[in-house]
Amino acid sequence: MTALKQFQRLEATGLWRPDPDAQRREVIVSLGDATLTMSSTSGDILAHWSLGAVTRANGTQVPAIYHPDSDPGETLELPADETEMITGLDRVLRAIDRRRPRPGKLRFYLTGAFVVGLAAGAIFWLPDALERYATTVVPPVKRAEIGAKLLTHITRLTGQPCNTPDAREPLKRFSQRVQPSGSVVIVPGGGFTSTHLPGAIVLLHRRVVEDHEDPDVAAGFALVEAARARASDPLAELLDWAGLAASLQLLTTGSLPDSALADYAEYIMTRPARLPDAAQLLPAFAQAELRSTPYAYALDITGESTLALIEADPMRATGSRTVLSDADWVRLQGICGS
Repeated sequence: MTALKQFQRLEATGLWRPDPDAQRREVIVSLGDATLTMSSTSGDILAHWSLGAVTRANGTQVPAIYHPDSDPGETLELPADETEMITGLDRVLRAIDRRRPRPGKLRFYLTGAFVVGLAAGAIFWLPDALERYATTVVPPVKRAEIGAKLLTHITRLTGQPCNTPDAREPLKRFSQRVQPSGSVVIVPGGGFTSTHLPGAIVLLHRRVVEDHEDPDVAAGFALVEAARARASDPLAELLDWAGLAASLQLLTTGSLPDSALADYAEYIMTRPARLPDAAQLLPAFAQAELRSTPYAYALDITGESTLALIEADPMRATGSRTVLSDADWVRLQGICGS
């Protein structure tokens, strides 16, 4: 987890401005596990910052002013009376800063020499080698930042993540149930059902929770995406799609081109759904103590193409360990509102 445990549920009131020319707007600020979220008083999410990419602009002065590393024009101001949030957020940012890799000049020169050496290598070997190297050296904080930026581009196509107040805690419990080290995000639109992003983010379409009465179905979709992310690095998938230039930019500047992220967002929203590989997924269902049968029938109501997940269901005899209480499941089903 990125955030310190004692500060994981903090909320405060602040003033948010998306750019220097915009009016400041009163928002509800929520400090999460790995993100800082700004929401309107009605519950709509206005901004979603990765904690690994947040900077305090004015030292110890109050009101405290924060902004994303990549966009100092977008600011969040916390007033002096929100001391608990200011103290908590500053401690979290200091903790993240202590954990950052500090490569120094030697690392810089070694990376430069490595890139130059690769450039002199075989042209067909270079792209794969750079991609593998990039995925090896990119730290978790940077992966989370890339995932958050990609999510921003995706939500321009799908609508902002669903986040009604009553469903926030059930969503956290649902996320912990299916992938304790990551998060689950539910969006209202798009031509997809489920996918995964760098930074251990699982993305679900609203119909996954709204169209099925059994919570094991939604848990199955989220579990499968988390398992796919472990089996095939989502950052490697992104770099493989974006090409050599994106890998070079990530290695030299620590960021990916916005154009590449925008194009990739469109791609993953429209790529054909993949049928599950039962041999790879059944151990994940067993470890999570979750039935695979409801998920299999949600994919194919006849069960013909997902027969292996039905016949070899590891929890057929005992049933699933509870995903959510009935009350929490009903609240989660209403997360996107009307």
